Amino acid sequence: MKLHIDKEADAFYLRLDDSDIVESEEVAPGVVLDYNESNQVVGIEMLQLSKRSPDLNLSTLELVTV
Repeated sequence: MKLHIDKEADAFYLRLDDSDIVESEEVAPGVVLDYNESNQVVGIEMLQLSKRSPDLNLSTLELVTV
């Protein structure tokens, strides 16, 4: 799993695995899901982060597992 945060583009991309992307779908404004050939979600892109969460601190990332 890889997380890429692009401060200039005001976006993040979460890649769940390395399989080839064969289709992408915008499921909500500024939210794009990438699918592999088995129709599994393998990537999630979210645009306009600063508008979605104005207090978001992109310098700090907290990973919580349960």
